[in-house]
Amino acid sequence: MRSGPTRWRADWAGQDFAFFLAALHYYDVCLLKAGVAIKDGHDAARIFAERGDAAALGGRERDYSLEVILAQPRGFCAGVVRAIEIVERAIDLYGAPVYVRHEIVHNRHVVNKLQRKGAIFVEELDEIPDGARTVFSAHGVSRAIEDEAARRGLPVLDATCPLVTKVHIQGRRYAGQGRTIVLIGHAGHAEVEGTIGQVGTPVHLVSTEADVAALPLADDAPVAYITQTTLSVDDTRSVIAALEARFTDLVGPDVTEICYATQNRQTAVRDLCRVVDLLLVVGAENSSNSNRLREIGVDEGLPSFLVADGSAIDPAWFDGVEVVGLTAGASAPDELVDSVIATLRNLGPVKVSQLDGIEERVEFSLPSELRHATSALHPARVTAA
Repeated sequence: MRSGPTRWRADWAGQDFAFFLAALHYYDVCLLKAGVAIKDGHDAARIFAERGDAAALGGRERDYSLEVILAQPRGFCAGVVRAIEIVERAIDLYGAPVYVRHEIVHNRHVVNKLQRKGAIFVEELDEIPDGARTVFSAHGVSRAIEDEAARRGLPVLDATCPLVTKVHIQGRRYAGQGRTIVLIGHAGHAEVEGTIGQVGTPVHLVSTEADVAALPLADDAPVAYITQTTLSVDDTRSVIAALEARFTDLVGPDVTEICYATQNRQTAVRDLCRVVDLLLVVGAENSSNSNRLREIGVDEGLPSFLVADGSAIDPAWFDGVEVVGLTAGASAPDELVDSVIATLRNLGPVKVSQLDGIEERVEFSLPSELRHATSALHPARVTAA
């Protein structure tokens, strides 16, 4: 067991019960059982009467103390911040509704919040009325979707993450050199579908070393690989090694060119896993980068859980746990991390600290249409940004 905080001892043997009730009232909240909050003396008496716990508590030690260590960095990356701001500014500038193809980022909390502001999320362009303001999600789209939007004359704001766009450009450049393109990624992910549709030539999708062995290509064929930005660095490295071992004419970007936010969050989680007993990752089930963070915890031998917010916490996870590591995927806002901490505090005293790590200062500019329009309407706001 890793060293943790001093345990909180609740030893009430021999204490005057009336004094105990008064103390409960004075301190406002005290936990007698995991998940049971006692707000005042009357509430305590009621629970004791219902549960018959008054006698049973005598001499029993209760320990709900947790130390929570936050990873640094965690949560929103620059690409996610940019995508959300594009939708928000479009609504402010043009009015609701603004139509967004696919979830702007993979987090239902973010999507629901934007829906309340006037965004309408769709999966296909034929769900968007003619002339309606349209936003492409941070994951990117295929050229076919871009062409269809242009054919219909839809006014489009492209929220594709610039680092995803960089992968599109790499793929087209390699294809222009006559190379067969291999994309390292997960089938069905929105970014992967967009990238395949951007390259303009057939693309072979692989996610494992076995997939590389099964590629229907000659070993001396000119091949180039590109990667989904949100994959595990280690997983990507092993697949690249398998490609290098098989193909004699292979080119591609270095593994360090995987999205900076993905690298930083994975590095921070590995550091975190060295000093905690359990890992919590805040993120959506369909968030690739959040799932990869949880998998790193599993690989490090820790109980690791992906949670959407504090409501997904199971108190049973923390039996025998003293130090909890807490991080968040790149599409999870800080308020969801706060909700997890609040839930843990409902189980008892919590000490929160943050691990030293990289302080990210990356910012991506908005589309020029929004920059110029917002500058005219709110010059001070843009200057401050």
